[in-house]
Amino acid sequence: MAKIDLTSPEWCELIFQGKNKAYGAYKMRANSSKRHTWAMAIVVIIAAVGCIIPTLLRMTTPKQKEVMTEVTTLSQLEEPEVKQEEFKKVEPMAPPPALKSSIKFTAPVIKKDEEVKDDEEIKSQEELTQTKVAISIADVKGNDELNGKDIAELKEVITKAPEAKEKTYTMVEQMPQFPGGNKELLSFIAQNLRYPTVSQENGIQGKVFVRFVVSATGEVNDVKVIRSLDPNCDKEAIRVIRLLPKWIPGKQNGRNVSVYYTVPITFKLQ
Repeated sequence: MAKIDLTSPEWCELIFQGKNKAYGAYKMRANSSKRHTWAMAIVVIIAAVGCIIPTLLRMTTPKQKEVMTEVTTLSQLEEPEVKQEEFKKVEPMAPPPALKSSIKFTAPVIKKDEEVKDDEEIKSQEELTQTKVAISIADVKGNDELNGKDIAELKEVITKAPEAKEKTYTMVEQMPQFPGGNKELLSFIAQNLRYPTVSQENGIQGKVFVRFVVSATGEVNDVKVIRSLDPNCDKEAIRVIRLLPKWIPGKQNGRNVSVYYTVPITFKLQ
């Protein structure tokens, strides 16, 4: 039996011989081979595009640099130099000058008897006449009637001493401690630190040394960069240190004190 091509025009004519060819089925049968060819071509094209797109995306997407943020172990830091404090010599105060005796002059004021205090009573004329001491601003029993000074001549300015600023130590008996220890401190910094994109693109890497004060109540303040790397890295290091929660404060002689603390933060491209 000869091989029959079901898509050939001769086969189509044989099937519809003596039939109404104006009917739609004849046209569909006559054009079926062309439709099958187009359908197969479209499927092949779609499949090819689906396989090529992932490869094109991988080729066009730039490779990203892997970034590793490293925090130097605190135990590797050099011990800060402890400077001996210089003690200021306290100069002895001069003794008060000698005074001569005086009687307080009381200006007359009209008051009720019960409102008058003993030291406000006006001296009688007899007391003023018989006394040999001077009349001044207060009753004073002097110790040098000849060369002593009148209390009214002394003008002493009394000022309140300014409150001394709390001292910040560099090394104390018990150093401040982050809750959980150095391991938790390094973990906190590593989790919150973000490598600045500009610094990555410029290939900047290295260490930023940040110094801050752990106050007597455990707060972190006065954050400063003492060794800079790059303005963007410096800002990021300061930002992260300011996020630190309360510490266990340092102690000196059994008392909570403010202490300087230094942390090196390493920005490294890998």
